[in-house]
Amino acid sequence: MTRWGRFAGSPLWPMLWKELVQLRRDRPTLGMMLGIPALQLALFGYAIQTEVRHLPTVVLDESHTAESRRLVEVFRNSGNFDVVELVPSRAAMKDRMERGEASAALIIPPDYLRQIKRQRSAVAQVIVDAADPLASSAALSAAVQAGVARSQELARTEGGPPPPLEIRVRPWYNPGLRSAVYIVPGIIGVLLSMTLVLITSMSIVRERERGTLEQLIVTPIDKTSLMLGKILPFLLIAYVQITVILVLGRLLFQVPILGSLPLLYLLSFSFIVASLALGLLMSTLAKSQVQAMQLSFMFLMPNILLSGFMFPRQAMPAPAQWIGAALPLTYFLQILRGVLLKGIGIEHLWPQALVLTGFAVGLIVLSVLRFHKTVD
Repeated sequence: MTRWGRFAGSPLWPMLWKELVQLRRDRPTLGMMLGIPALQLALFGYAIQTEVRHLPTVVLDESHTAESRRLVEVFRNSGNFDVVELVPSRAAMKDRMERGEASAALIIPPDYLRQIKRQRSAVAQVIVDAADPLASSAALSAAVQAGVARSQELARTEGGPPPPLEIRVRPWYNPGLRSAVYIVPGIIGVLLSMTLVLITSMSIVRERERGTLEQLIVTPIDKTSLMLGKILPFLLIAYVQITVILVLGRLLFQVPILGSLPLLYLLSFSFIVASLALGLLMSTLAKSQVQAMQLSFMFLMPNILLSGFMFPRQAMPAPAQWIGAALPLTYFLQILRGVLLKGIGIEHLWPQALVLTGFAVGLIVLSVLRFHKTVD
């Protein structure tokens, strides 16, 4: 018999045919394998942009002159800064920056017009939230360009050499623009999502495939206690992960810890519970461990790319920002970077904490309800 004849008569072909038939019958798994990559390619290709524009900006105009208002217009017309508020004081400006309501601030001093008239160096200051090095680098460059553009306008209007208009830029929270300072706190949230969602998404499915789910059902344990018992042991693991990353980030990358660690651990509780409950919800939807794993990865990719972990959310189109607003990691990243890099407290972070609590409660309720339907 020839080599081709032996290969054609190999038992490989019946096994291959059996697997293809089984895959064709498992339409949910086949649909996810083909549909999820196409959906994510379209979503991420449309949403992920590195060109940061339209940063929310507050203005402290201490000059109150037509010339200072014209400088504000130059910044607004650049397309890089969206003026969201005229603040009355530096304290108000700092408050907006700490709350995350503004990513940049333009400060125009009282003697701004007088210095221009005297052909002296007129100075305005731009403060940028540099916790995100990518967004802040673009903002710092745009601020300098806006100052140059206004100087050229003044030269054309009044004739003669352009007045020495200087835009002094000052990065806050990450003066060195070090990417590790921005990335390491976000890794805490990403790793928690990856591990907790993936592990818990397979828990109910594993019990069903092993045949032990029926044994749990006939026990006197109610369904709520069963679901909570599935997630509570992982709380300790999650807090160990947070501690390890904080210690290594401090030792290896000199990531600052400016805020309260007890506050960070307290606010992390809702995010951990929400991640665990989301994994349990996925496990009640999946029929096999393969489906559970695919559902987990379908969630994890948007979780990483649309939450602000790697790419600035300000650069994303509105639909992508709406999807990011539906992800718990988006709010947890704001808490992590707010506590570690800005040193802010609960007075600025309570909206994010409230949203995460809502996620946790809602996902636990949905998991219990869905598990009840599955059992029946």
